Amino acid sequence: MDRCSLAREMSDLGVPRDQLDKWTCIAEHESSYRTGVVGPENYNGSNDYGIFQINDYYWCAPPTGRFSYNECGLSCNALLTDNIEHSVRCAQKVLSQQGWSAWSTWHYCSGWLPSIDECF
Repeated sequence: MDRCSLAREMSDLGVPRDQLDKWTCIAEHESSYRTGVVGPENYNGSNDYGIFQINDYYWCAPPTGRFSYNECGLSCNALLTDNIEHSVRCAQKVLSQQGWSAWSTWHYCSGWLPSIDECF
């Protein structure tokens, strides 16, 4: 996946166009647009999953069975597939509850970003 294919897929899933530059930036810095990434263990023993590196302590149920609040109501493995709908819906939930700064890479994406118009 690349910036434009992610932007088009997210648009097809109903993500507002004025957010796509931010989402593609986050995906670039979190996972290099790779869907199958499980990040290294965090300080609290949790891991981050998928294209948006969504944390398993709060948002999805880890395959280990370790406790999770599982706010998105899904298995973390659902965030590792090339079908990004689960990742997008869960990331939107994270955004609605915690804002863009929930992603540690947000500082790369909070200023001027190149337009995604060329992708459409």
